[in-house]
Amino acid sequence: MTTPTTPGRRVHEPITPEEREVVARQLGRPPRAVRAVAHRCPCGQPDVVQTSPRLEDGTPFPTLYYLTCPRASAAASRLESTGRMREWQADLGTDADLAAAYRAAHEAYLAERDALGELPTRNTAGGMPDRVKCLHALAGHALAAGPGVNPIGDRAVAGMGEWWAAGPCAQPEERP
Repeated sequence: MTTPTTPGRRVHEPITPEEREVVARQLGRPPRAVRAVAHRCPCGQPDVVQTSPRLEDGTPFPTLYYLTCPRASAAASRLESTGRMREWQADLGTDADLAAAYRAAHEAYLAERDALGELPTRNTAGGMPDRVKCLHALAGHALAAGPGVNPIGDRAVAGMGEWWAAGPCAQPEERP
């Protein structure tokens, strides 16, 4: 079995104030509970951030990896609209190896999140380990963890195309 290639690069570096500004422009709002840049787009900007297991006010936040690039997010939305989630959900029911790898991705996700702080829920993102619910979250996990960790996330990343091809999505703000 070949492992798909992942565009850009995994980094897991603490987020800088400048990168926080980029992420805010990408999201159209200030980011919440961001710990680190987990993956950089081939253009060099963050496209996945790692968040804390709790928001600043203590509210549980089970989404460890958050896809921030609006172009990558739009590409994931296009995949969702074509029925890929239903297709891949069906694959989980008929392919025992895929289901086992997806469950292992869920366990790896929980272990990473729990290392930062345990939550009262064992929920992860994207519907893991039994459902395919959000390709944005699964692609974010696949990009942050690297190829071969999350098989459904890897499929999503492969199906999203070259979202970075037009260059950086968040242009610097012009200062007066």
